[in-house]
Amino acid sequence: MNVDLLNALKPKLDSVFNYLHEHPEKSWHEVNTTKYIAELLERNGFDVHFFESMPGLYTEIGSGYPVVGLRTDIDALWQEVDGEFQANHSCGHDGHMTMAIGACLAIKKMLDLEELNMNESGTIRIIFQPAEEKGQGALAVIDQGIIDDIDFLFGVHVRPIQELQDGEFSPALHHGASMMLSCEIYGEEAHAARPHLGKNAIEIGSSLVDALKSIHVDTTIPWSVKVTRFQAGSDAGNVIPGKAILTMDARAQTNEAMEHLREGIDRGIRAIEEMYGARISQKVLVDIAAAEVSEEARDLLKQAIIDTVGEQHLGEEVVTPGGEDFHFYTKRRPHVKAAMLGLGCGLVPGLHHPHMTFNRDQLIVGVDILTTTVVSALEKARKNSVLLTR
Repeated sequence: MNVDLLNALKPKLDSVFNYLHEHPEKSWHEVNTTKYIAELLERNGFDVHFFESMPGLYTEIGSGYPVVGLRTDIDALWQEVDGEFQANHSCGHDGHMTMAIGACLAIKKMLDLEELNMNESGTIRIIFQPAEEKGQGALAVIDQGIIDDIDFLFGVHVRPIQELQDGEFSPALHHGASMMLSCEIYGEEAHAARPHLGKNAIEIGSSLVDALKSIHVDTTIPWSVKVTRFQAGSDAGNVIPGKAILTMDARAQTNEAMEHLREGIDRGIRAIEEMYGARISQKVLVDIAAAEVSEEARDLLKQAIIDTVGEQHLGEEVVTPGGEDFHFYTKRRPHVKAAMLGLGCGLVPGLHHPHMTFNRDQLIVGVDILTTTVVSALEKARKNSVLLTR
């Protein structure tokens, strides 16, 4: 991309980032964030389309088919910061939004300078998605129908320094599948002097924890399941508790391995129910798909990284156990060819740390890479369409 264009764009994007960073909103409450983005885009000549019955929006450049998408998440975490619970951009979504807005402005400027020709049929659709941190936003956007006609879809995520060094960029992020499951254990209360008359929910829950150790999944695939919350009993120490609440976190690097893991959890729960004659109800709190990275989409990102910053800044594909609801788009719409850019920006001490920070100067580099990628993807999709009609 034109260096002068990027240099002119950077101060505006610094201001955008500062506003978004200082005005975080938690999942499903991104009302003012949506308003800010919409007004900014409209001032710059974009038509804005709001989602029905939820925050978020999308805008389009061009018209007709094929369609190339760029998606960003817009919510913040709700976490304790210096002793006070608040919305906090400790996952980098403020940076992601800034890069997506930057791509919009860069593409428009390229059109104005006639560095880009959109006279041929084709659409670039930029999506501002709510509620990624809840693992629900992508599914809600899918229900809006705006993914159905997309050929290529790209995303971006800032990466911790443990994965990518500052100034190193990955053409694919291989997130794992993750699930959070809440179990309510229903035993039977009794006096502590007569435990034989009750069904101790703590003992039942402890047996369930042990049952998880008997699950076996392909050892060549990273996976884990562990109990992260266990609550039972009351202030009265002489009562056998009849109810307990247990939360478990399950992770696997592939969707297939997660299916096997879930089957093992279900078997364990049924076995413990039968052993104690108790009832254990299940509720899925979070269920995130693993990445299904398209080779075509990955190669487009890879070439864009080389073209913009040089091969010396090209990083390896990142395999990470963290979850990202971006991958629901390919799981629910398998025709979509998708990949996520990993932005190495010196992020420390880690994602979701309340005082996470990173090198914001890399955001303009991300704009360059993403803009180059979506423009190249549109041209490739056009060529693919021509070949299919021959």
